[in-house]
Amino acid sequence: MIDRTNDVQALDAAHVLQTYRRAPVTFERGDGVWLFDTAGRGYLDLLSGIGVASLGHAHPRLARAIADQASTLLHTSNLYHHPLQAPLAARLAALSGLERVFFCNSGTEANEACLKFARRYWHARGEPRPGLVALEHAFHGRTFGALSATWDEHYRAPFAPLVPGVTWVSPDRPADLDAAVTSATAAIVLEPIQGEGGVRPIPSAFAAAVREACARTGALLVADEVQCGLGRTGAVLHSDTLGLKPDLVALGKALGGGVPVGAALVSHDVAAAVAPGDHGTTYGGNLLACRAALVFLEELVDRGLLEHVREAGAHLKRGLRRLAAAHPEVVEVRGAGLMRGVVLDRDAGPVVETALARGVLVNRTAGSVVRLLPPLTITEAEIDQGLERLDAALTDVLARSAS
Repeated sequence: MIDRTNDVQALDAAHVLQTYRRAPVTFERGDGVWLFDTAGRGYLDLLSGIGVASLGHAHPRLARAIADQASTLLHTSNLYHHPLQAPLAARLAALSGLERVFFCNSGTEANEACLKFARRYWHARGEPRPGLVALEHAFHGRTFGALSATWDEHYRAPFAPLVPGVTWVSPDRPADLDAAVTSATAAIVLEPIQGEGGVRPIPSAFAAAVREACARTGALLVADEVQCGLGRTGAVLHSDTLGLKPDLVALGKALGGGVPVGAALVSHDVAAAVAPGDHGTTYGGNLLACRAALVFLEELVDRGLLEHVREAGAHLKRGLRRLAAAHPEVVEVRGAGLMRGVVLDRDAGPVVETALARGVLVNRTAGSVVRLLPPLTITEAEIDQGLERLDAALTDVLARSAS
């Protein structure tokens, strides 16, 4: 337990590697959509740990399951069987239509696994394909493979050279896929809604072009559903809403409700090309992670959470449209379900900072976008309360800029 007489933020500054620009607040407790700092002040969490706290904070069923598992058995390693990994894999296979699952610890690791398995597929066929086609504005993670398929140069440049062979295509120019996807392309990699890129949904015309390009060349399709998947938009996989049938899907964030877990879902054909020893992980798919993920999927599918997200997402959309109509600095509202981006005509940073001061958590992405990823359990009343505070933050920022 941290000694609260110490200044936590000063200790952080002295000893934690400074890879994050943290806001000057220290949270120590949560309850549903609320977070509480060390002074006891409550904040409406419309970010949910960047889409991770899918069941909110201190969810009773999840908390009981984690405590029970911790008192029973946490970890054995993937050298042995345990009773939770296979049932979780079977559940994910049934929901996705992809027969095999590789468990890991995060969405980035899931993307990394998908990229490796895509290349392994072509190697096993005796016709290695090195190429990847990725999208402008994409973000797939910070490991070398995932980073290589991440578009923003400021993420990639300090670590070059990265994995070669990536071709970039704008999702607004579907015709460009015809030249980009060739017989040397192992896979097209895309987020059905680009989260870090500004909550940008993939246009339906681009999705149609992806289907055609894969059919024409045999290139595999990797769907990065780490942020938009698992109910976030009102569908188990957002790919389904675009008519896409991926060969591989990367999952993370929401799956564990706060317990680190990722999963790479793989088709039968791709799985058949993967041999023992081709990939591995020490922690991936351990008992604690699988227990948490099973609870989340029960809530999502069996206990009505998915339908709740559809209703709450529609309510959030209506509220954001009213907010946009009241504020000329709002250019657009993007996204689906409980994944929304409020696009401003200016830097979103001051709005995020002012919202924090007013007790609501959102964040900035792509410079001018205020991103909202609330817990999937959020109620309409809590949405209204959060939007009221966000409305006040926008008013404050506009007033300061006008003075």
